[in-house]
Amino acid sequence: MNELAKTYSPSEVEDKWYSYWMEHDLFKSVPDEREPYTIVIPPPNVTGILHMGHMLNNTIQDILIRRARMEGKNALWVPGTDHAAIATEAKVVAKLAKDGIKKSDLSREEFLRHAWEWKEKYGGTILEQLKKIGASCDWSRTAFTMDDVRSESVIKVFCELYRKGLIYRGKRMVNWDPKACTALSDIEVVYKEEHSKLYYLRYRIVGEDGYAIVATTRPETIMGDTAMCINPKDPKNQHLRGKKVIVPLVNREIPVIEDDYVDIEFGTGCLKVTPAHDMNDNMLGQKHNLETIDIFNDNGTISEAAGMYVGMDRFDVRKQIAVDLQNAGLVEKIEEYQNKVGYSERNIDTVVEPRLSDQWFLKMDDISKPAHKAVMEDFIKFVPEKFKNTYNTWMSEIKDWCISRQLWWGHRIPAYYLPDGSFVVAETPEKALEEAMSVTGNSSLTVADLRQDDDCLDTWFSSWLWPVSLFNGILEPGNEEISYYYPTTTLVTGPDIIFFWVARMIIAGYEFVGDMPFKNVYFTGIVRDNIGRKMSKQFGNSPDPLDLIAKYGADGVRMGLMLAAPAGNDVFYDDKLVEQGRNFCNKIWNAFRLVKGWSVADKPQPESAVKAVDWFKSQLDATLAEVSDLFGKFRLSEALMAIYRLFWDEFSSWYLEMVKPAYGEPVDKATYEATLNYFDTLLRMLHPFMPFITEELWQHLQERKPGDSIMYAQLPAVGDVDAKSLEAMAHAKEVIVGVRGVRAAKNISPREALVLNVIGDWDDSLDAVVKKLGNLSAINAGAEKDAAAATFMVGTVEFNVPLTNNIDVDAELARLNKELDYYRGFLASVMKKLGNERFVNNAPEAVVAAERNKQKDAESKIATIEASIKALEGK
Repeated sequence: MNELAKTYSPSEVEDKWYSYWMEHDLFKSVPDEREPYTIVIPPPNVTGILHMGHMLNNTIQDILIRRARMEGKNALWVPGTDHAAIATEAKVVAKLAKDGIKKSDLSREEFLRHAWEWKEKYGGTILEQLKKIGASCDWSRTAFTMDDVRSESVIKVFCELYRKGLIYRGKRMVNWDPKACTALSDIEVVYKEEHSKLYYLRYRIVGEDGYAIVATTRPETIMGDTAMCINPKDPKNQHLRGKKVIVPLVNREIPVIEDDYVDIEFGTGCLKVTPAHDMNDNMLGQKHNLETIDIFNDNGTISEAAGMYVGMDRFDVRKQIAVDLQNAGLVEKIEEYQNKVGYSERNIDTVVEPRLSDQWFLKMDDISKPAHKAVMEDFIKFVPEKFKNTYNTWMSEIKDWCISRQLWWGHRIPAYYLPDGSFVVAETPEKALEEAMSVTGNSSLTVADLRQDDDCLDTWFSSWLWPVSLFNGILEPGNEEISYYYPTTTLVTGPDIIFFWVARMIIAGYEFVGDMPFKNVYFTGIVRDNIGRKMSKQFGNSPDPLDLIAKYGADGVRMGLMLAAPAGNDVFYDDKLVEQGRNFCNKIWNAFRLVKGWSVADKPQPESAVKAVDWFKSQLDATLAEVSDLFGKFRLSEALMAIYRLFWDEFSSWYLEMVKPAYGEPVDKATYEATLNYFDTLLRMLHPFMPFITEELWQHLQERKPGDSIMYAQLPAVGDVDAKSLEAMAHAKEVIVGVRGVRAAKNISPREALVLNVIGDWDDSLDAVVKKLGNLSAINAGAEKDAAAATFMVGTVEFNVPLTNNIDVDAELARLNKELDYYRGFLASVMKKLGNERFVNNAPEAVVAAERNKQKDAESKIATIEASIKALEGK
């Protein structure tokens, strides 16, 4: 055991102990007879690097796992990464572009070779970074959503769902990324407030000279218009009922339809209906059997179907068509307008296009019912519970899931097309061939006759299986690991993916295992800066967690974040938080060095130490019980604050002062051993939150064997709490604070012993503690009141400290006379108010009572001050 350094150096301690934990396989878990506690990591994208949201989320997971280990559970935290289809493909395309290579010039196999090379080089970055924060994952289990087990699981699930009739192929409206040329999920669309224009266009009424005016922000889509819609209750547009209008420039006649969907107050109350390029218009198109004209190519250029502007980019067309419409006299007016525009999350410069597209879908109505029930009936607990309402809303309005993406990086859809255009679904090309032969009766077919679907599956279609596939529960149902670790215990994630991931994992759990995937879902808040903005690179307001760790230490950053992180509520980050964390580390370090620096002698234990040791035992047990209760309620921030107060206030500021020996003197053995035992317990309580410094100090408490670690040191059982002892010490501390207040007010040296007079009843059981910490030569219970003494109250008991030999009498008289003038003036203002009959008769009874209490207090203080002045003047 090396000598402890004078100052805490996080970098030396952190690297040393993380290597030690890894060397001794201390994060590893295998099934045994213990109760399991399992967390599966929300797999970060292989494109990702550590940001403040990761820092918060993974710190919480680590706290829960480390706490479970210390409770004697078989704790397992499974790590892994997500292939992040669209994000990774975008990264690889960008990398190839720098090398002068276009994706379109490569075969699928060539592109995937580049993608795998990129993944192997950069895909593990974030997991290595998680080690810097102390993440105690079982790294031997690290999984990847496209590794063999996970990939085979995804394909098997697709085939099973297809055979059940739950997966189908159809033409539906999707969010389309024209740059990546793929469909997107709703969560992959980021909405931004933008300054744009609202164009009021003239649609000539067929057979009349007049126009119907339509307001639109997207004039470039008029080539796809197939109807105009009005609200049947709109009085200003009744003249349009049953008529037709002509699309400007296009000169195509379209019907005027009626639907309550149209907002009477927006624009003119006339809505252009473009079923191929707007989600709501598509709904109207289906309802009213309208023609659908898709005017866009995959890349966002205008298609042949538009008949105009063919091949031009959609935004170039917007500019040009506005000019052409104005030149044709078909623009009523143009207004400035603020609206929200959807952008691709991964190609953030690309505006998403709502578009009709042939895609694969999963029917969600029936498959989602067990998952809906599980949360609403609290089989699965949401923390905070408020997110049940969000879940209920989404699950009640659930729509079929578009599971296909037009990408090469990902799980390729196992559908195989025959020469006649029909298709079969199977796990492998060989099984597909067997199926094709069976379906067609054509035994001469070969694998070469089959063409696999080019699309890949939505990334969420692999991650929804995560809690099951990590234990190989799809390929080997009921195996030892899935039977032991599943359902997992707690999922820690953000509420922004409550539907896209959390709900789908619950659906998959019931569908493929017949049970919930986790028992608790802990929703974290968003990390924001101190003015409320979400931390992001875009705003330049997010510090690099690794820079913070280098400056403040991992424990300091973890603690700073957790003190401000109540479940489900946003975290308002400020450097002062992590400074507080670093300062706390230094406090712990210095307190430990103080105690370990004491020399120890075989001598009697002082009474003050006896009382202190007994009191702190109850204080410790009370906090252990409080922290256990708070962990059970997932109130981790409050649990940390309770431990923080216990260490900083009760242990360091009070207990150590009560028991520390006089300067140069040794401490008695009984007190020293009790203090080290308390330090041991405090370190164990702190360990889940601050793993590095607690390991370092715990190892210095006594000699340890190789492989010993605080992370497996059990938390002590909660003992009986002596409430009377806690109450008595709280009273004693108030008296000590009162004495110290007198010293400060009268500028009396802490080294000068004082006498304390007690005017009233007094429990002398803690006299030894009060004398030591107050530096008192005597405590006189039942003493006569000394008007010249400095007085303070604790509860209803009055205490005074004789000061004749310790103060400047003239200065004290001047101070007392000034104080007397203040209270006489204050009393006069109160009496004036009470002398006002209107106030006394009309004010609420409680207000009048409060004023009478002020009168009594002022009169009492005046009497006390006058007595003190008289006593001093008589000296």
